[in-house]
Amino acid sequence: MRILTLLLLFLTLSLQAQTAITIKVKDAENNAPLPFATIGSGKKNFITDVDGKLVLDDPGKTITISYTGYSPQKLTTENGKRFYTIKLQPHTEELKEVIINSSDPANEIIGRAIRRKPMNDPQQKLQSFRYKTYDRLIVTANPDSISGKIDSVFTYERAGRRFQKVDSSGYKFKKIIDKQHLYQTEKVSEFKFNKEQGLKEDVLATRMAGFKKPLYEFIGLKLQSYSVYSNKIDLFETKYAGPLAYDALQYYNYSILDTVMVDNRSTYMIYFVPKRKSKKRLKGLLYIDINNYGVAKAVLRVKNMLDITSTHNFTYEKDQQLWFPDKKTLQIVKGNNKEDIKILGETIKFDAMTNDKRKRESSDYVYLLSESSNFDKEFNIPLTIRRTAVAIEIRDEATDRPEEYWNKFRTDTLDARSHKTYIALDSIVAKDNWEQRIILGRKIVNGYLPVGAVDIDLRQIVKYNNYEGFRVGIGGVTNDRFLETFRLNGYGAYGTKDGQFKYSFGGALRLGNFSNSWIGVSYTDDVKEIGSTSFATDKRVFKIYDPRPINISTFYNHQTWQGYIETKIIPKTESMWQVTRSRIDPKFDYTYAPNGDPLTVFHLTTASVALQWNPFSDFMQTPTGRLETEKRFPKFAFQYTQSVSGLLDSDLTFGKLDFRAEFEQKYLNGQKTSALIQTGVAVGNTPLTHLYSTSPNNLDKDGVLERITLAGKNSFETMYFNEFFSSQYMMVQLKHGLTRFTIFRSLKLSPMLVTRFAWGNMEKKEEHIGLRYNTLEKGYYESGLEFNEIFKGLGLSAFYRYGPYHLSYFDRNISVKVSYVLNLF
Repeated sequence: MRILTLLLLFLTLSLQAQTAITIKVKDAENNAPLPFATIGSGKKNFITDVDGKLVLDDPGKTITISYTGYSPQKLTTENGKRFYTIKLQPHTEELKEVIINSSDPANEIIGRAIRRKPMNDPQQKLQSFRYKTYDRLIVTANPDSISGKIDSVFTYERAGRRFQKVDSSGYKFKKIIDKQHLYQTEKVSEFKFNKEQGLKEDVLATRMAGFKKPLYEFIGLKLQSYSVYSNKIDLFETKYAGPLAYDALQYYNYSILDTVMVDNRSTYMIYFVPKRKSKKRLKGLLYIDINNYGVAKAVLRVKNMLDITSTHNFTYEKDQQLWFPDKKTLQIVKGNNKEDIKILGETIKFDAMTNDKRKRESSDYVYLLSESSNFDKEFNIPLTIRRTAVAIEIRDEATDRPEEYWNKFRTDTLDARSHKTYIALDSIVAKDNWEQRIILGRKIVNGYLPVGAVDIDLRQIVKYNNYEGFRVGIGGVTNDRFLETFRLNGYGAYGTKDGQFKYSFGGALRLGNFSNSWIGVSYTDDVKEIGSTSFATDKRVFKIYDPRPINISTFYNHQTWQGYIETKIIPKTESMWQVTRSRIDPKFDYTYAPNGDPLTVFHLTTASVALQWNPFSDFMQTPTGRLETEKRFPKFAFQYTQSVSGLLDSDLTFGKLDFRAEFEQKYLNGQKTSALIQTGVAVGNTPLTHLYSTSPNNLDKDGVLERITLAGKNSFETMYFNEFFSSQYMMVQLKHGLTRFTIFRSLKLSPMLVTRFAWGNMEKKEEHIGLRYNTLEKGYYESGLEFNEIFKGLGLSAFYRYGPYHLSYFDRNISVKVSYVLNLF
């Protein structure tokens, strides 16, 4: 749920009040804007933005404009004049405060700041700290910047202009924005840090206009970085190269603009820009302390489709001899884009990169502003952090704080517009039932349709495979409207080809809220693909279609009683502990003869444990459960299964150990590399139904065109179904995604280079009778290209099989597949 992302596509800014003036500062010789020029008005100094522009709300009669290396100018404002362009003449002069013996003093200063990060970064220098933060986010506009006139719209023809309609959108929008903001949220948090346990945020209070319970996914959004010292800077959930990263001098050019006072200490004002054009690099200002080279202030700016400015303010803590975060602001407006974008039936119009102008619309005046202030700071105190497995924890009472509680933390009391925002949006959201609509959307994305106290399982409605034909059914699970601590689940389905009815039912009791622990039982009578490998902790993924099973024809029926415990009690893990009793009936020509004793139907009693471990990810604990807010790699999955003969009439004894490791590296140039390693070992009397087939996805038909089907996920596209089986195997997949580029208008390419390798071995192959197959001792190789989402979700992939299992007919080694990605939002 990235609701804010969709909302911001409508945003832009106009802060020009009737009494405000706009100043643009340029170089008199080449007419280029002068970023971060200093403008003095009264006793205050202001800084222009990266485009040399500043909107001054309450200007004095005389204004001073200065810029390092240029002669200063004085400006006398005129009544009624709102726009001024100032052109400064270059004037070479030395900075007296810069006492650095270097041909490039700015780089020398930045180099010292980078080397001294362990002495200036609070998370590296301090043993511990604690403070509270009040954060307020609004989506709004300045009413004075909107004319509110009712315009006549004309169309122009050869005969002249013709009246078309009356446009009153500006008038209506001004009436709304005069009374309230468009949106508003508030949050109070306590941040705690110690070197042994790291940093944690406890959310003490949270409030979102219109919602009784907040959208917890929104709270987990990373709108801006916590620290300016990081090697990578987060801005609106995108990572950029940090201007103080250890390799920053490779990516940025630095220049000294001025020396200014911050918190009564002298600082260098240093401007940085990327050495080469890149979407993943910033522009901005760093105010570096002259004495200790710590950051006293930072302004970070990125401008493309969105125009984002993040400002970090610090105060100097004399006792700690350290600049510590004090305030942060984030401003987001609409930037530039070559084409307008259509989202959810609305067209978002951009001012293109050219100088073409269009008539401004009401939504063009909207902007997002987030402001946070820190207080109650404590340093190097005895501090123990509870529940460090979660980076953010939202207390149960955080959503029900009274107004008196909020007033204790607000830096300023809410104005009339802010109060009316809560009242108006509470009414609008309740009237249009938006809260329930969002809950509905969240569940549909996960594959459920809530109907009263039951969530209908959309995965069970219709499927297709070569054994069952069309499989139609219905299933579901009870939700919190039934009971919060107990759930019932089940499904029923019918195969039109095999003519059999399948079903499952069960129930579970919740043991713990924080650990999300459940204990349950179930019974299932269904079919399953032979040789398939799945981890019990795998996330439930909802797809309109599941491409790979369409081509599968070899299944086995299992009638299974199951008892289980699922829990997140171990930090940064999910685990499933199971005991099962199953009757296994292969639905293909197969006999298993361990030690010469043939079995066509067999019983298994097994115990298993599955563990998903994401040690580097960040998690958020909410009153309704735990969310993974930032996915980091590597991730690991483990699963062990043990079957014991003689226990509850079990026929076989065997053990299976499965392991999976996932890696992913995103680069600042937009490319991405991922790797998957998966392996499994089966020891003992293991039937073919429970061995490994390494996910083949190719039809045994002549001709490349006849074999075109839908691509699978992490499957071997050139490997034929039932071609290989193993009792021990290892699979390695490497992918590298290149930067997405446009071929023609909406035709775009995201090339993905893919190579896969598999090795396997089969012990006691002679005990498996009926199905002919090969083994993988020589190693299996395939490589190819994936082009995902070429046009409206459609994609194409092509793979080639080579190595020891290369086939004699050339075209039998080629696989072409179609993919489709459905974007609901």
